Amino acid sequence: MSQGVRTRPEGSGRALSEAYDTALLDLDGVVYAGGNAIAHAVESLAIARGGGMHLAYVTNNALRTPDVVAGHLTELGIPTAASDVITSAQAVARLIAEQVPTGARVLVVGGEGLRVALRERGLEPVESAEDDPAAVVQGYGGPELPWGRFAEACYAIARGVPWFASNTDLTIPSGRGIAPGNGAAVEVVRIATGAEPQVAGKPLPPMHRETILRTGAERPLVVGDRLDTDIEGAFNGEVDSLLVLTGVTDGAQLLAAPPQHRPTYVDADLRGLLTGQPEVTEEGDGFRCGGWTATAGAERLELDGEGEALDGLRALCAAAWTAAGEGVCALDGEKALARLGL
Repeated sequence: MSQGVRTRPEGSGRALSEAYDTALLDLDGVVYAGGNAIAHAVESLAIARGGGMHLAYVTNNALRTPDVVAGHLTELGIPTAASDVITSAQAVARLIAEQVPTGARVLVVGGEGLRVALRERGLEPVESAEDDPAAVVQGYGGPELPWGRFAEACYAIARGVPWFASNTDLTIPSGRGIAPGNGAAVEVVRIATGAEPQVAGKPLPPMHRETILRTGAERPLVVGDRLDTDIEGAFNGEVDSLLVLTGVTDGAQLLAAPPQHRPTYVDADLRGLLTGQPEVTEEGDGFRCGGWTATAGAERLELDGEGEALDGLRALCAAAWTAAGEGVCALDGEKALARLGL
């Protein structure tokens, strides 16, 4: 496990699927995009699973139930049981159950995933502030969620009922582009009430705790595409992480990442689970990875060499992250990234 100020991506002499017992995989941007499997995902996961790695799918989306998510993955060619899926709805339901009596009523602003998770914890989902709820829980409810649901939450919260949120992701990917996520809906209620919810989802500890409790992982590896949820969640949980570049994070964002957003490993896609990871070593005033050397100049990052583009990116990360730690910030890496095609 690793924690602290990371100044370079780490290497691994063993395939990551052998070095870690469980992959905690994000879904959107990692396994699929727009509902369709991302290139190399199906075969890579099959090989990792065949080699003995446990695969768990960890999502902040509280709308779909684990059964539905598992069914979708199975249709894509990734055999999955409902018990392999961990959602922010499950994490927030446990958080609520620890604070209210068994059988208590909970006002739900969201979808079926929340209702199923609450019932699993012995709680009763209700629809109105007039149902005497002991808590309010808010999760992504899809584009058809009625505006009146927010009003019900506000009425209850104004009476002092504790408020919980599955997650606060401001956006969610859709087949037509980026849409408002649960975080945007939470802001509606926050503005109207002035209250603050207890939040369970990534990158906060309740989600990591839920994942470990349900998987029994001893050497987990978080695999994600987002720095502010997946990678920060690994940082908060003090476990290692693999960033794949099939989702929202690009090279410029990675170079500018603050310590809590710096992954242990970086790779193009899920094939990175099946290989070792190259070492990044100090060389002169800079860092070498493969055929590339990167240094932090007075105003910009400098890159020299040739070879695998990802090795160049790893070297650039080491130069940028080290410079940031030494108080050098806002270094221009645009030309270096362009040379790598990133």
